Amino acid sequence: MTHIVVIGAGQAGASLVAKLRNSGFDGQVTLIGEEKAPPYQRPPLSKAYLLGEMELERLFLRPESFYDENDITLRLNTRVDAIDPAAKTVTIGDEVVGYDMLALTTGSTPRRLPAAIGGALEGVHVVRGLDDVDAMEPEFAEGRRVLIVGGGYIGLEAAAVAAKKGLDVTLVEMADRILQRVAAPETSNYFRDLHGSHGVKILEGVGLDRLTGDTRVTGAKLTDGTELEVDFVVVGVGIAPGTALAEAAGLELDNGIKTDAQGRSSDASIYAAGDCASFPYRGSRIRLESVPNAIDQAEIVARNMMGEGVDYVAKPWFWSDQYDVKLQIAGLNAGYDTVVTRPGDKEGAVSFWYYKGDELLAVDAANDPRAYMIGKRLIEGGKSPDKASIADTSIELKSLM
Repeated sequence: MTHIVVIGAGQAGASLVAKLRNSGFDGQVTLIGEEKAPPYQRPPLSKAYLLGEMELERLFLRPESFYDENDITLRLNTRVDAIDPAAKTVTIGDEVVGYDMLALTTGSTPRRLPAAIGGALEGVHVVRGLDDVDAMEPEFAEGRRVLIVGGGYIGLEAAAVAAKKGLDVTLVEMADRILQRVAAPETSNYFRDLHGSHGVKILEGVGLDRLTGDTRVTGAKLTDGTELEVDFVVVGVGIAPGTALAEAAGLELDNGIKTDAQGRSSDASIYAAGDCASFPYRGSRIRLESVPNAIDQAEIVARNMMGEGVDYVAKPWFWSDQYDVKLQIAGLNAGYDTVVTRPGDKEGAVSFWYYKGDELLAVDAANDPRAYMIGKRLIEGGKSPDKASIADTSIELKSLM
């Protein structure tokens, strides 16, 4: 009987094992995760869950009983120490587990501040897993002072929760503007104004010099000399792909675990999917940090482990919730040279359309689901409407399909 072992019990791992069973795989399946909770959704952690609007059980991707009912061995609170590709085994403490095929869905880990600048002080938090959010939740009490380090989506979402809970919020972003790495100035401006209207102080072009305090953080010194008193700190300075096991096993890396179009690593018996994996995309190689990618890529890997030989064709999309604004993103904006702004039908709704020459690359739609859906369909269909037509609100977007 074939034994498939999946290391990493997040969105990708859970999707992969479910797809195996749904597709009729009748061999042995083992899903191994380091966390104590069964596979759960991560996006609500920094939003609805932190706000107290979502119960723990609602985070779970499937009831824990699902794994028993589908004859999936779910091993939680379990750390894999090593992979031996030649012997086709994984080592867990003193135990050695054999596999016929292995999938790495090891996700990503948050980048932390160096201990030398106070990153190891109590009261300094990152936002990634359930334990991280459970640890910081008691800090979010009205009137307390929080410093958010990093103006990407994670930092901005944390700032929104803190502001909604009545905290005094300061966010510092070392780059010239928030969202500089991932969005156009137009999107940055929209969210800067949004946060400003909720009382968040955003400092751009200013880095963190160091955090201060004896055992617990009490203050921060910024690179412009500003000193702040803080009660706690939330760090959102990016994530790194979880490649340690793969690297130690000698697998090829390239901005994550390098896979081919079918999700196979440099070892023919080992696959990878989700945040940890890079893959071919339109003549280059990318790694996508998103729920849709984790699900879709993992399901393709499951099919290929069963011998289907299907290439993964990514259709990137993302979202972010801040206050009463839902940002929906379709496509990838890398290499854009023009942004077309289109006001939506409702107050506060707007979309930003990214072009490279005459080619439509991506759309950022804030509280404008129609623009998002049409933009997504256009991009996936390889269609690029004239820029003037996008800017002209007298022209129905649907007519551009």
